Amino acid sequence: MSVDLTIANSVAEIVLNRPAKMNAFDDAMVAALNERLGEAERAAVRALIIRGEGPGFSAGRDLGDAAPGTEDAETIVRTVFNPVIRRIANFPAPSFAAVHGPCLGAGLGIALACDVVYIADDAKIGSPFARIGAVLDSGGHAFFVERLGSHRALELIYTGRLLSGAEAAAAGLVNRAFARDAVLGEIRKLAAQVAAGPTAALMESKRIVRRILDEHPGLDEVLAAEARAQGAAGRTDDYREGITAFQEKRPPKFSGK
Repeated sequence: MSVDLTIANSVAEIVLNRPAKMNAFDDAMVAALNERLGEAERAAVRALIIRGEGPGFSAGRDLGDAAPGTEDAETIVRTVFNPVIRRIANFPAPSFAAVHGPCLGAGLGIALACDVVYIADDAKIGSPFARIGAVLDSGGHAFFVERLGSHRALELIYTGRLLSGAEAAAAGLVNRAFARDAVLGEIRKLAAQVAAGPTAALMESKRIVRRILDEHPGLDEVLAAEARAQGAAGRTDDYREGITAFQEKRPPKFSGK
């Protein structure tokens, strides 16, 4: 199986498991990733982790079967990779990526489509597309410009320079960098903490943040969206439990509902 899934304590962990190919994606592996994401969605998990097995997160698309000059590159991006990037970005639970080793191309897009990214300080992350005469895809332009600014985005795109995990964290491309052997433990700890929280309310925030990124609403629109979200949260069991626990001076026990 090129993509594995385990679920425990409402946390799904998806493992890119094609280490002999540096977890590079062929069509079958993309299909397997979509299947595992669907299984996690149907299980109504409260957090999602994506990580890579072996020496790296993912080297991107497997170019071994590429047919330069004859393949329809636009169709490949539109129908194979774009849908899975959107699916991860819109996953109905908080999502987390644990990155080590190479994280390139479609692998970069998959990692950065997650809500939170922890990375090994010696990982290599970026856009080497210029080296093969290709255009950065898998959402890379949006992620780079949003997090680094247009000037840094274009420098990385033009040069194909890869950032270390430590550099990526310092620049704000990812959340935090850790020693390689600590990354997975840290992301699992964070995902478990979030999964035990008021995930229905957290998803309201995820949707608001996604709207801000996609639509750039003004302050009045954001205030209105927050009010609607607070109203929805106020009708949940978690809201009642959280307020009651506060009043009773005890830790809350959230159900995500």
